[in-house]
Amino acid sequence: MSYQLVIAEKPSVARSIAGVIGATEKHDGYLQGNGYLVSWCIGHLVSFADAGRYDERFKKWRYEDLPILPETWQYIIPDEKKQQFDILRSLMERPDVTGLVCATDAGREGELIFRFIYQMAGCKKPFKRLWISSMEDSAIRDGFAHLKPGTDYDPLYQSALCRAKADWLVGINATRLFSVLYHKTLTVGRVQTPTLNLLVERDAEITNFKKEKYHIVHIAAGGADAVSSRFSDAAEANTVKAACAGAQAVCASVAREKKTEQPPKLYDLTTLQREANRLFGFTAKQTLDYAQTLYEKKLLTYPRTDSQYLTDDMLPVAESLVSGLWGVVPFAKGQNTSPQYDRILNSKKVSDHHAILPTAEFVKQGFNGLAESERKLLPLICYKVLCAVAGPHIYEAVTATFTCAGKEFIAKGKTILSPGWKELDRRFRSSLKTDSDEDAEAVRELPELKEGQTFADVAASVTEHFTTSPKPYTEDTLLSAMERAGAEDMPEDAERKGLGTPATRAAILEKLVQMGFVQRKGKQLIPTKDGINLAVVLPEALTSLQLTAEWESCLTEIAKGQADPDEFMAGIEAMTQELVKTYSCISEDKQKLFQTGRVAIGTCPRCGEAVYEGRKNYYCGNRACQFVMWKNDHFFEERRKAFTPKIAAALLKDGKAKVKGLYSMKTGKTYDGTVLLADTGGKYVNYRVEHRS
Repeated sequence: MSYQLVIAEKPSVARSIAGVIGATEKHDGYLQGNGYLVSWCIGHLVSFADAGRYDERFKKWRYEDLPILPETWQYIIPDEKKQQFDILRSLMERPDVTGLVCATDAGREGELIFRFIYQMAGCKKPFKRLWISSMEDSAIRDGFAHLKPGTDYDPLYQSALCRAKADWLVGINATRLFSVLYHKTLTVGRVQTPTLNLLVERDAEITNFKKEKYHIVHIAAGGADAVSSRFSDAAEANTVKAACAGAQAVCASVAREKKTEQPPKLYDLTTLQREANRLFGFTAKQTLDYAQTLYEKKLLTYPRTDSQYLTDDMLPVAESLVSGLWGVVPFAKGQNTSPQYDRILNSKKVSDHHAILPTAEFVKQGFNGLAESERKLLPLICYKVLCAVAGPHIYEAVTATFTCAGKEFIAKGKTILSPGWKELDRRFRSSLKTDSDEDAEAVRELPELKEGQTFADVAASVTEHFTTSPKPYTEDTLLSAMERAGAEDMPEDAERKGLGTPATRAAILEKLVQMGFVQRKGKQLIPTKDGINLAVVLPEALTSLQLTAEWESCLTEIAKGQADPDEFMAGIEAMTQELVKTYSCISEDKQKLFQTGRVAIGTCPRCGEAVYEGRKNYYCGNRACQFVMWKNDHFFEERRKAFTPKIAAALLKDGKAKVKGLYSMKTGKTYDGTVLLADTGGKYVNYRVEHRS
């Protein structure tokens, strides 16, 4: 009997697929049955090797070794993932396996994960691609009924490969270059650095903002509050108020305009992350993680999408879903609408995956057994679906102009003619257990007013106001800025604009926080001193929104087979070479930009950066380097000896330290000895006693 080997991205996904296609027999690292072997990756089983693998000298960070431009790219399998890779390779090599099915996540990253394993294993057998947007049983069955040749996705793989190589080249070379120049680890990234620059520019706008006071005169005329234009001078505002108080006001004009506010679009990942941040305070990463879990539970469609539409042939799916949701979500009960599906169907605006939807499985199951975070996210997605197919919000905007004491005053109001989707919006927001709603909209109706109408003895008042500075970015507003970055400089029909992709933006924000360049203050994202300095010293080629957005657009074109991968990589390499050539040295003053009050106790044996004393350890200043010596290390505790800075400094300088009073558990006595630093490059540093005296 022959088998097809199905490779999924995670064990949980593999189990779901196996259950549908009848591979129920359990083995070590895979499932078998019905002509299928189903196994899995654990994320990236294979990845690019670090620079040190190419040449021993690259283990140290030195300017003279830059740029590092691999002629032949090398790959590694992390030790903790080698066992599963070996299982996959042995399955590929089985003579009864005649072909493979790539069932990793249907996107750029998933394609890369599979191809790296396929190539690393030296597999030549044909493979097909499973491309699904839902983990529901019906979607899996349909996907297997319509498997596509793996070669159809070669352009997608090329795009993913270019993205990974570009990130490696820019990350490795720029990080080493500026870290060496400034004597501090300065992590630079193709996308993360322009994102940091957005935060720094906004911080500068806030810092440089000068608050200005202004005044507005109000008159009460016929029950309407009409306001003047701004007065910078308080005395002038008070003069107008005095002239108006007790005077006659005339309604000079009443303008009425019927307006229509169309329902919102469905969610793509970025808009979901933005709204979840605004309403619940979820970080972008948290929203993605929760959505991914719901996808694997078959309650949500594929979350890493950049489309806000469904394909035209999904009308029956949409109708069935909407019909089911009315009875599932509490805020929608009792609403009787006539859904309008034409607004959400557009095959031309769906590339890899359609908009995010709850599944039929969710309609069946409801909210049973879900975590609190999932109970927040799913209703939000349901709300968006129901709003998207609801009727438009129609209202009449009224603008009344008054004259009084020779000055003009304006009163505005609106009358709702048909609430449409806004009624659902109101119900949903009132169901949220939040103290405030930033999006709440005050609806003010004006009294009946007619042109020429007069009002005697009007009341007048003055209110004081201040101009407001730009607000710090939240994850909501930053994701929006990332999405729009560089858009004004790109063609209207460009499919991909902005910094990063919906699938990568969360990780970019997390890395900026992790590296100490950005800190969270509530919902706000604030650049740190180091973050500001880094953005200031880096060249435009690394901070440019436009350039990075152009790269992202080019990667999308590569994925569609419309751009040359070699040409893209040549551009990245040329930029890297120019960068190293241009920034060979900096002034002494600039070198001090990133100095801290920390005193170095030695040099890291792994990367050559300074090592500092922390509260619990001695750690390398290079955040990317994992070298750390713990003060409570078992080696010293067992010998009843404090791991002092003096001992640490000697170990770092000479690789050994003479230590007095070491305790022997064997003899119960103390002795003097030489402790050796036996660092093998692993997670933990080892020590041993070389000599006793």
